[in-house]
Amino acid sequence: MNEKKLDFLLKEIAQDNRDAFETLYRETKKGVYAFLYPYFGNRYDTEDCMQTAFLKIKQSAHAYRAGTNPSAWMLQIAKNAALDEKRKRKRVVYTDIPPSAPAETAEDSGVFEALQRALESEERQIVILHVLWGYKHREIANFLNLPVGTVTSKYKRAVGKIKKYMKENRA
Repeated sequence: MNEKKLDFLLKEIAQDNRDAFETLYRETKKGVYAFLYPYFGNRYDTEDCMQTAFLKIKQSAHAYRAGTNPSAWMLQIAKNAALDEKRKRKRVVYTDIPPSAPAETAEDSGVFEALQRALESEERQIVILHVLWGYKHREIANFLNLPVGTVTSKYKRAVGKIKKYMKENRA
């Protein structure tokens, strides 16, 4: 979703437009889920946190400054929700539950599985921020507090890992 549309939807949500919130949720849920998954490592906690993040986005929409970076604003809320949740509870790691994302096609499921199984957490975040959210490597570097060269090399390495995983696991 482009930044102008996100900006518009957030302004509408601040005016209590339910349709705008539904549109925002529908069009950004996969990206938010994928962004949050590395914090929890399991589907259930990730989905809980995602719902909390969207509630906070809805409740805080009035504080969003129009014309700024709406996706960064949303991801910061999601990140804060994840960190709050991790601090709040000493959660149990569920190692026997396979990760899954809200996917609509088999291809989505395959790509998401490749992201989860083939990549390290930081590589996964870089790919998600670049591919799903459209951030440039420079912006990702600022967001994750890494050098731009590191982000670029990790992204290229991650893409190679995903391609290799997808090739080896075609059925």
